This record gives sequence, structure tokens and C-alpha cells, in this order.
Amino acid sequence: MAKNLMIQGTMSNAGKSLLTAGILRILKQDGYQVAPFKSQNMALNSFITADGLEMGRAQVMQAEAAGIEPDVRMNPILLKPTSDVGSQVIVNGIAQGNQKAKEYFAKKKELIPTILSAYRELEKMADIIVIEGAGSPAEINLKQNDIVNMGLAKMVDAPVLLVGDIDRGGVFAQLFGTVMLLEPEERMRIKGLMINKFRGDKTILDPGVEQIEQLCKIPMVGVIPYMNVDIEDEDSLSGRLTKKTNKAAALNVVVIRLPHISNFTDFNPLERIECINLNYITKVSEFGHPDLVILPGTKNTISDLKWLRQNGMEAMIKKYYHSGGNIFGICGGFQMMGQELSDPFGVEEMGTIDGIGLFPMRTIMEKEKVCTRVSGVVQMTCMEGVFQGLKGTRFSGYEIHMGRSMWLEKETKLKNNFSLLKDQNGQKKQDGYIRKNIIGTYVHGIFEEGNFAEQLIELLLEQKGIDRREQITSFYDYKEKQYNLLADIIRNNINMDLLYKIIGISK
Repeated sequence: MAKNLMIQGTMSNAGKSLLTAGILRILKQDGYQVAPFKSQNMALNSFITADGLEMGRAQVMQAEAAGIEPDVRMNPILLKPTSDVGSQVIVNGIAQGNQKAKEYFAKKKELIPTILSAYRELEKMADIIVIEGAGSPAEINLKQNDIVNMGLAKMVDAPVLLVGDIDRGGVFAQLFGTVMLLEPEERMRIKGLMINKFRGDKTILDPGVEQIEQLCKIPMVGVIPYMNVDIEDEDSLSGRLTKKTNKAAALNVVVIRLPHISNFTDFNPLERIECINLNYITKVSEFGHPDLVILPGTKNTISDLKWLRQNGMEAMIKKYYHSGGNIFGICGGFQMMGQELSDPFGVEEMGTIDGIGLFPMRTIMEKEKVCTRVSGVVQMTCMEGVFQGLKGTRFSGYEIHMGRSMWLEKETKLKNNFSLLKDQNGQKKQDGYIRKNIIGTYVHGIFEEGNFAEQLIELLLEQKGIDRREQITSFYDYKEKQYNLLADIIRNNINMDLLYKIIGISK
């Protein structure tokens, strides 16, 4: 059986995902075969594996840190919120339909065999499994049927590191309060404490560290400084969605931050490029004078389109389009750009609504979900506008959508098709729409691989009269440097001997 280690936090966004990734990279560097695991993830950022199954992107990021291919067994249950009280439930990578929170909580213990089966399969391929918890283990209203924190730790007999977030204050109260709210046998599982996101002189913190060790009777494994690393964040708590950048950049890109925005990780590759200033916006007053507007994916297309309409953003997008502005829609954002959206089965939100009207297209939400990896080549025949230079550009990515789109004009299929795709089964199909200054596609991750992002940026620079080719390091190489930086910071600020002792390995 594989050794294991579980990372739990005193609250959401304590840094569990990044610390899990960093420890995985350290163990990989030290020669171990490692794998991440999170029994249940609630997130709108998801990914399609090589075998066409859907999993949370946090575990994809951790698999990258571990140096292995993402596998749905690393995240057997994924909840994708569709409203404030309900989520789409995905088990072993396949959507099972929507459930209200109360309904899911009543039945989730039935998923324990699924969780354990996935974990036991991972044990066959790993020396050490690093497990990420969710939220806090001290949510006393949820502990009875827990399958992701102490309940899981007991099932797989995992030692636990408890992480507190000092950046939001009260870290000693966080750690002590969490420990005290646990049952005695649960407290015994916590073998180490960690403080995350510390700024300043650590010696000032030392008296508090000594006292919390005495109070909890648990050793401090390390104090991790606030890290300036560029690695994917977990969903809506991400600082990426709220921070505003105003660096001296040649291009300004805005992403409309929809209420149910999904897969905003699509745009991480653009953020790192020097010539781009990228911001997420929610108000017309934040629109400014962008060189590119992106309509991202969403888990509730109709609801988010209503939000665009109500807050004036739809009118602003139309005005921008008619003034010659450049618009790029992905998945749900692409669907919004058509003439009509219909949800006859109540997959997201029952009803029919007019779209923004930029494309002659109608989208119907179906019961079956499309989940596939794809590779493609831009293949439009209508050669006009800023994007005509994209013809022949290759890219890859993945599709995750319930909607099926159809053209309302016969000639559109021939003249304005964006690309020719090949899915993971080798089947070819047409995708998207392109015309002058607007593009729509179902492909997530389109900016990550190949030279698509580089070619798009070059065309936008050319449109502004800037004659230069932006040299972009491969996104893979960039991420590898960030994972190694993350590992170095953690390794230098924790007691490595104690960490290995907790895992059960002699060094």
C-alpha cells in the first residue's frame, strides 16, 4: 500500500491546493512516484482527461506538479454549482444530473465505495498519495456524513497536516479552534501544524508558534511565506478575478466576469504575457477601451445572459462590436453570442431567451454532455478583418458543454466556420464562428498549446500599428518553472525530516 499524507485547512482558501502541489513536487524531486487525490471537489474549473472524463482542474494542476497525466481517479466526485442551492454532480468523470444541496448531502455516503475504489486504484501507481481536504474539518453541521476531511482520513488511515491562513488574521485562533472542535480520535490524526501566507520577520512569530504547539500538543511543521508564484487558483476565491492590473502594456484585454464563470483558467496563459494587461470586469464603468473582449464559459448560460442584459453589459458589448471592437467567445460565451438559447429540459434554467445576436446561431441545451479532447486548425474561408491571419493556425484543447449549436443561415456553415476539429476518437467536425472582428468556439484551453495565442497577439498588435513579434515561452516550460519555485519555497520553510517522519518514511 502507498504511504499517504492529507492536507486540511482551517478554512477555504487557506492554501491547501498550492501546498499539496508543492509537496507533491518536492516528493517527486526526491525520487518518489506521487499522485494527488481529492475525494470531492466543488469547482467550476474543470478539465477533460485523455479518456474523455471530467475532473476538477485543481487536481489537474497537482498532477502536473507530480509529473503525471491527470486521471479522473484523482477526483472521483466533482460538484459544479448551477445555482446558489444546487450543483451538477459528476461521478468518475460522468455527469449524473443536477441535485439540490440538501438532496446531495442526504445521499453522499452512498458514494464512499466509489471514493475508496478510486483511491485504491491510485495506490497501485504511487509510492505516496497526497490528499487535499475541502473547506474546514471543523464544520460541525457537516461532520456526520463527511467524505472529504476527517471522514476520508479515517477511511484511508492518513496523517493530517492542518494549515492556517495568517494573511486573513487570527491564525492561532484558527488552528486552536479547529483542533478543539474535533473529536479526540480526529485530533490524534493531526500530526503537524502549518502557517501559510506569512509576511515579515518570522522571529516575531516564534513566541506564538511555541505557545500553539504547547496548547495543541502538535508540532509546527513550517511557516510558509506569502508566495509570488503563478499557479492556477481554486475557483471563485481566486484573487485573479478581483485584482486590477494597470501595467504599461501594448494590449488591454478584458474578460467579462460572469456570475457563474467557468474555466477562467483558460486565460492564465494570457496573463503572463508582457504586452497584455488582462482584467476581469463586472461593471460597464470598468469596460474602458479594450483591444479584445472575452466572453468566457459559464455553468448557467441563460442566467448569466440575463445578468449581462440587466447590468447594461450586453448593450456595451453590442456598442463595442459595432465600433469595430474585437470579441472572443468561448463555450457559454460563444452560445450567448448567437440569436437564441433554449433549455427545454431544464438542464441549467428552463426556458428560451434571445441571444446577443452577433452570430446567426441557435443553441439548445441537451441532456447529454459533450466531453472530449480536441485538436484543430483554423479553417475559415471568409477572409476579412483583423483575424484573417489566423487561417491555418493549429491549436488543441477540450470541450465541456451541454448545448448544441446550429446555424440559422445555410451559407454560414461554409463561409464563417472557425475551425476543423478532430476529437479524441479521431472523428472530424466543424466548430465555432469567425467574422471580421468576432470569434466564437467551444474549445477550452485554446491559448495553452501551439502558437494560437502568439498568432492572435501578433494580429492585435498589428491592428494597433505596432510592428513586433511577441516572443512567448511555452506554457509548459513556464509552469514547470513555477512548480519548481513553489517546491523550493516550501522546502526551505518546513522541517523536511518531520514531514517525512509524518508520512512514515525514514530519511
